Amino acid sequence: MSSGGDEAKAAASRRPGAAVGPARWMGAQPTEKSMNFKESGKRLLGRLRPERPLIAGVLALATVSVTLSVIGPKILGHATDLILGGVFGKKLPAGTDPSHLKLNHDQQQMLSSIHFTPGKGIDFGAVGTVLLWVAVIYAFAGLCGIVQARLANVAVQRAANRLRGDVEDKLSRLPLSYYDKQPRGEVLSRVTNDIDNIAQTLQQTMSQIITSLLTVVGVLSMMFYISWLLALIALVSIPASAVIAAKVGKRAQPQFVQQWKSTGKLNAHIEEMYSGHALVKVFGRQEEAAQQFRAENDKLYASSFRAQFISGLIQPCMMFIGNLNYVLVAVVGGLRVASGALSIGDVQAFIQYSRQFSQPLTQVASMANLVQSGVASAERVFDLLDAPEQSAEPEHPTRPARVEGRVAFEHVAFRYDPEKPLIEDLSLTAEPGHTVAIVGPTGAGKTTLVNLLMRFYEPTAGRIVLDGVDVAAMNREELRANIGMVLQDTWLFGGTIAENIAYGSEGGAARSASDKGGGGRRVGATREQIVAAARAAHVDRFVRTLPEGYDTVIDDEGTGVSAGEKQLITIARAFLSEPSILVLDEATSSVDTRTEVLIQRAMAKLRTGRTAFVIAHRLSTIRDADTILVMEDGAIVEQGDHASLLEQGGAYARLYQAQFAQAVAEVD
Repeated sequence: MSSGGDEAKAAASRRPGAAVGPARWMGAQPTEKSMNFKESGKRLLGRLRPERPLIAGVLALATVSVTLSVIGPKILGHATDLILGGVFGKKLPAGTDPSHLKLNHDQQQMLSSIHFTPGKGIDFGAVGTVLLWVAVIYAFAGLCGIVQARLANVAVQRAANRLRGDVEDKLSRLPLSYYDKQPRGEVLSRVTNDIDNIAQTLQQTMSQIITSLLTVVGVLSMMFYISWLLALIALVSIPASAVIAAKVGKRAQPQFVQQWKSTGKLNAHIEEMYSGHALVKVFGRQEEAAQQFRAENDKLYASSFRAQFISGLIQPCMMFIGNLNYVLVAVVGGLRVASGALSIGDVQAFIQYSRQFSQPLTQVASMANLVQSGVASAERVFDLLDAPEQSAEPEHPTRPARVEGRVAFEHVAFRYDPEKPLIEDLSLTAEPGHTVAIVGPTGAGKTTLVNLLMRFYEPTAGRIVLDGVDVAAMNREELRANIGMVLQDTWLFGGTIAENIAYGSEGGAARSASDKGGGGRRVGATREQIVAAARAAHVDRFVRTLPEGYDTVIDDEGTGVSAGEKQLITIARAFLSEPSILVLDEATSSVDTRTEVLIQRAMAKLRTGRTAFVIAHRLSTIRDADTILVMEDGAIVEQGDHASLLEQGGAYARLYQAQFAQAVAEVD
């Protein structure tokens, strides 16, 4: 990354530190408020819109399942009445007229609700038929529930899959400045942890919430059918439950937002410490790293504890209200049976319904922490999806008739910070086949110049022209397909050495390998072409010593090869791409002097007929450059070849003498 980019990154990181420590959670508050919960929830549900057919199936199956489940208690109540009627009937002589029994008024009213035949006991056949119907109903309801859960799972996983795809596409459209300001672990946490949490939340709650709401409606209908008075008593619990859920949920949501923010920061710290574990040990910073980990871990513990504790209050409160409701229904129901207004079977069914009525409310309340956690993760993912993108591609992109490599910077200005200019009114021209070396102190804007050429950043003024065409009018992919780049920071991916070298031949413009003047990446390089590029970059000599040769598998850290060997592999990748323009940003900084000389000779062959931009601190590597640009504070202060710049005795001569003078200079 450029030195200017480092400055921007450093500025973005200069934020006041938050208080840490395990005791801070008692009075701590989130440093950032959550987004609108309602709007974020709607937007999250909107991600399920393409799955409307599956969701319709879920609703239909849930309706059937709930309807059958609701009918069950009523039918079981009929079985209870049959058993009770058989018990009463068996105790009376056959032919007895119930109206002639000597009973008080209350006993007569209670007996009027029981259907029995004197002298006849329990009709086990009728009871068995009722129980068989109940078993069939519950079995079919369970089958519908299984299919419903399956469809809901498919809908959720498809939505999560699309969300991951949208995030991946978004990451490719974000400007380089976004990554400069975001810790890598934080971005990874949003792409992995947060999306996984969203999928888990939807999977665990969507089907259950639908079933619970339908159950409430169905059970309430049956309760009114049996007794409107008891139904009204049961309804008292709904307002109380809604108030508790709203009050507790409002306090819990910011804590879930803070929980996932803390998770991202902790992941960022772990990723940094893991990737730099060797340096951490070399400089004896293990304890400091461990302390920072404990501080971030304490923050995560505190926010997670608060979120789970506050949201966890909902379920016991709802259970308390449900138990009060149960007691009221049982007392009033008993009085209604005593008065003859209801049968014992109806009261039994109603008590079951009251349990069924309070259970889904409790379930919905218990899922509040899942829902709030999922919406908090969704806010973080939507924040990524809403981040400003790089400027749009031109509707009608143009391209040079033939890419020869003539690059012109015309009055280019650029600044990372609007208040701090970095490059002002810079103009230069690189002719086809020429090598342009860029030297200067750290932070002078050398790599920024290359980033502007690659359109990683856009100039704030002026323009960059490639063979007569403004690069802003070109498609980015096509522009970069003509440029081969080797950075000081090597990048390898998990795979074989051959695959890493061949990376420069895939995914580029569909140009033939022989069309060097047209540029573009070679498509589908053969093993022979890979080996030829490796030999040109002096990779072949060390690959032959490995047990598996070019099929040796390395990870993204390049385990098994040295830093210099990793750099050689990236150089071989550039050899294979055969671009029209080469960009070498300290490309030989990690190799020994002898290998550097060999690579310079190979680069001289590769640069033949191509424009090359070479950024170097070691001036010995750019003596043969056609043009050397000396940059200071974003401006070109000197320009010429090696000999002429030495004769001028200016900035270049001072840099050269600082590197090769025998005296030791003290640097403040």
